[in-house]
Amino acid sequence: MEGIYVCVYGKSRPLSRFRVLTSLLLLTGLFLFFSAQSQVAAQSAGNDAPRRIKVAIKPEYSDLAKRLSLSGVVRVEVQIGADGKVKKAHVVGGHPVLALDAERAAMLTEFEPGPKETMQVIEFHIGPKS
Repeated sequence: MEGIYVCVYGKSRPLSRFRVLTSLLLLTGLFLFFSAQSQVAAQSAGNDAPRRIKVAIKPEYSDLAKRLSLSGVVRVEVQIGADGKVKKAHVVGGHPVLALDAERAAMLTEFEPGPKETMQVIEFHIGPKS
């Protein structure tokens, strides 16, 4: 008897791989979303005026996200050089399946040049109609 079983009313029943994977993805997404909320709020409070986006890149809607009918907001913290180009990006909130596409789009985003290197959080709304 391999696999994952759930016990309901004293009876053990197997869970399908799809349900297990979907549950894990959902739990991971919720964890990332709620753990990042305090970080995003703290960074917004201490930031200088945010830089304006010069070139906005729209994230792709991956085949996996389409199959799972996922949509949502992904927050990405970016390190912006004085020239306006993104040097680093990492996801601080959002569903993990959508996060990779948002991080790629963040790396290609360009901002107005500024006097120094800055950090900023940008949001991507990803879904079938975004």
